[in-house]
Parts: sequence; structure tokens; C-alpha cells
Amino acid sequence: MISSEECNILVDCGFSLKQTEKRLGIAGVQPDSIDSIVVTHHHKDHSGSALGASKKWGSSLHCNMGTAIRMGWRPIEECKTFGNLERIDFSSKMSMLAVPVPHDDSDNVAVIASDGRGNRAAIVTDLGEAPKDLINHLSGCNHISIEANYDHSRLVSGPYPDSLKRRISGRGGHLSNSQTGEILREACHKDLHSVVLCHLSESNNAPHLAESEVLLAMGTEFGGSISISRQAGPEFSYWTDQKGPSRLVAA
Repeated sequence: MISSEECNILVDCGFSLKQTEKRLGIAGVQPDSIDSIVVTHHHKDHSGSALGASKKWGSSLHCNMGTAIRMGWRPIEECKTFGNLERIDFSSKMSMLAVPVPHDDSDNVAVIASDGRGNRAAIVTDLGEAPKDLINHLSGCNHISIEANYDHSRLVSGPYPDSLKRRISGRGGHLSNSQTGEILREACHKDLHSVVLCHLSESNNAPHLAESEVLLAMGTEFGGSISISRQAGPEFSYWTDQKGPSRLVAA
């Protein structure tokens, strides 16, 4: 989720409504405080409960036309559509840019949010490689949440069939720890305050592997904080005017 003083934007909504509301509670967010839901692509783990949530919470639903068509959502009536690299304005202090990224059988986008005061945050998941245009946008962000899906050695030696291994490691699959590290190395700058590694595979990765490989790639230039978003739910939150995470205790 990305928040400003004026609005709360939930990026993707794939868990059940009950599970989503539980996880929002862990982060200290009331579901009916969500002003808008942005869906990055049609895969169920990102879109499954978005329409139901938007109706229950009174939130506006946003996605690109490809996602709306695949989900069977009615533009204008049920969702608002945006184009690639189109600026989406939510309030005077919150806008987003949808940057297309390659992912298997989907019109996926990464989102770059701005509060209009020079603070920018990115959420980037479900992509097999990062286009140069995306890296350019990330290089201006203060906070980056990005997937580090798999450790290459664990994937290769793991139990998945070869066809699935090829799909995961392909251009339309997911980012490995080393790919994520290289992306962040290229995007790193002195005002990058925090990095959150997310979408870690339980079968093909481990938090300590992701963190160590990313930090090794980024080197000493990175002076911010790095955190892991775990499968069970968020353990921290960031606000645009702070450099470190606020730890939250789950009930």
C-alpha cells in the first residue's frame, strides 16, 4: 500500500477479502480507509478479490484495459482504466505512473508513485527482467519494493519440473536474487532510503539469501535500510518522510 496525507492506495488485491482485511489490520490500516485499489495485472494472486473489495470498501478500482478485459470488469461502471506510462492522479498529493514490465501472459505494470513534493516510491513484482525505462524510473525513487523471487541454485536443484523452471527463470517469469541486486545497483542513489524485498518463493528462496545477494550487489553506496516482506504478512510500514521502517507487532 502507498499512502499520502490525503489518500491510501492499495496496490493489488489477490488474497481473499478476509485475509486481506487481516493483513491490513497488521499494518494498522482500516479497510474502509482505502480510497483506491490499483491492480497491476490479471493473475488471480494480484486481482482475485479486488472487485469485491472495491465494492465493500467504497474504493475506486484502477487497472489497464487488458486486465479489465481478462477479468471481465466493466470500464467506467466497475473500474477506471489507464494506459502504459500514463499518469494516474488520485489527489493533489498522490499520482502514479504505470510502467509496463514483461510477465507471462499478462499486461503487467510496475507502479511509480509520487507525492508531488519530490518523494517517490515504487512497487515492482512479477517480471522476468527489468526494461531500461523501468530502471530509469527507479533511479529517482526514495523507496523501492521489488520482488526477489528465487535463488538460482535452489531453483535449478529443486523439485519443480524443467518446464516450470524455464518459465520462472525466463523473460516473462520472475526476478532472481541476482537480477534484483543488479537492478538495485543500477538504480541506487544517495536518496534511496529503503528497499523491501518481496514475493520470495518459499520453495526456491530464503530471506537471508535474498538479502545477502542484494546487499552484495548494491555495495557500499547504499546507505538505507533493507527489509523482507514475508508470506505471512507485513511486519513494517514506511512513510514518505522517514528513512527507516516502523516495526509492527502482529496480534
